[in-house]
Amino acid sequence: MVKCEQCGGRMRHVHRTFFERFGYLAIYECRDCDVEKFYPRRYMHHFGPYCRCPLCGTLRVTRLKARDRIDPPHTGFLNFLERLVGGKLYHCRYCRVQFYDRRMLASEDKTPALEWQEEQAGTPWHAEDSDE
Repeated sequence: MVKCEQCGGRMRHVHRTFFERFGYLAIYECRDCDVEKFYPRRYMHHFGPYCRCPLCGTLRVTRLKARDRIDPPHTGFLNFLERLVGGKLYHCRYCRVQFYDRRMLASEDKTPALEWQEEQAGTPWHAEDSDE
């Protein structure tokens, strides 16, 4: 059973449109506050500015210098393409899988936009609109 992150109520499954089926595994809507929760398909983790685990989608991955003989490598066509393009070797500590990716780690990127987002993460969204 999926619970709402905002109010803690039960969420119900929402029927996806034809085009939403290509991008999302499931869409849930809260019965109380009408908040929607989207669960993307695994191939969507290969898009975006930062390296993500291809299985769980976490940003908390580490770079490896050489293949680890204990944890298995991730197999698949997209991982093969990432390796051919010159992607670096990464490791997910949660899934214990090794994979190749061409993008940088989220922890390495310190652009002004990212710093501003980190500063604003602790403030309410309406705080920047006030004139005080």
